[in-house]
Amino acid sequence: MVKKRKKIKAPVFDVQAFLDSAGVARRVVEYRKSQKIFSQGDPAASVLYIQQGGVKISVVNESGKEAVVAMLGPGDFFGEGCLAGQPVCMATATAITPTTALAIEKNEMVRVLHEEHAFSDRFISYMLARNIRVEEDLVDQLFNSTEKRLARTLLLLARYGKQNHPDTLLPRISQEMLAEMIGTTRSRVNFFMTKFRKLGFIHYNGGLQVHNSLLSVVLHE
Repeated sequence: MVKKRKKIKAPVFDVQAFLDSAGVARRVVEYRKSQKIFSQGDPAASVLYIQQGGVKISVVNESGKEAVVAMLGPGDFFGEGCLAGQPVCMATATAITPTTALAIEKNEMVRVLHEEHAFSDRFISYMLARNIRVEEDLVDQLFNSTEKRLARTLLLLARYGKQNHPDTLLPRISQEMLAEMIGTTRSRVNFFMTKFRKLGFIHYNGGLQVHNSLLSVVLHE
């Protein structure tokens, strides 16, 4: 009888450890809550990697109306447009809580992507996942109800599926910001947040805590 050989899993590539290594030229930058990291129209020169905290990505049209296009957290990259040849930032990045990020200059990021294949694979996977997320957000806006859009946004902000613990405490995010993110009014957000709280999907305890049971709203037909 031939014994089956056990498959040896390759160790997971630790992006944080790699970026912290001496071989990668980067600088650690700390931002206060509500501090702008870069503004729409600023020169695009660096890619940033969030170590701690959270970042809001928003755009402003010619009439001054702001739209929130993404909320990012630890483990996320942003500012990657410079790698595609964008000369200026196409959006504004703002820290929504005290935030620590690694800033990697464009030329250094290009070098690392060419020379470190494990990191390159991880970065490409991240960008593909980001593109899928953008497509899902568009479908969400076009076809889902306000209630489902709000539930999905709260789960994404709580980084559902990426945490070891089942429930996550969100940073302070106003209902106005949530309304901007899902394309509705603050009063509608308030109505559904009250409903979610009464059903036990969320609760307030020094911040907003989102429970995985909120997924039932997204999955309900």
